[in-house]
Amino acid sequence: MSNNIANLNTPGYKSKRVIFEEKLKNIMDNSSISLKTTNKNHINDGNSMQNINPQTLQDKSKSLRLDGNNVDIDLEMANLAANQILYNALVSQANSRIAMRRAVINGK
Repeated sequence: MSNNIANLNTPGYKSKRVIFEEKLKNIMDNSSISLKTTNKNHINDGNSMQNINPQTLQDKSKSLRLDGNNVDIDLEMANLAANQILYNALVSQANSRIAMRRAVINGK
């Protein structure tokens, strides 16, 4: 997203998207306990986070602009806002879990 925003005024630039959520979801859904390997000779269950390879897709659709750039700033800003909301929610959840564990440890 930030790459698309940075190239908003670059003539001929085509927007790009990174696809990895579906791969991450599949690995998380299909593995109950993931084996950690520290040596190349260790047995691997195939569901390692190392097997997630993000894919970059370029939007080759036609542009409404004369310079050939197809970046839609409104879409990019909406996606940026959605990611910010998700990030803030995850940070808040992590902080809550840490606070709960701290309370249990301290006995308060």
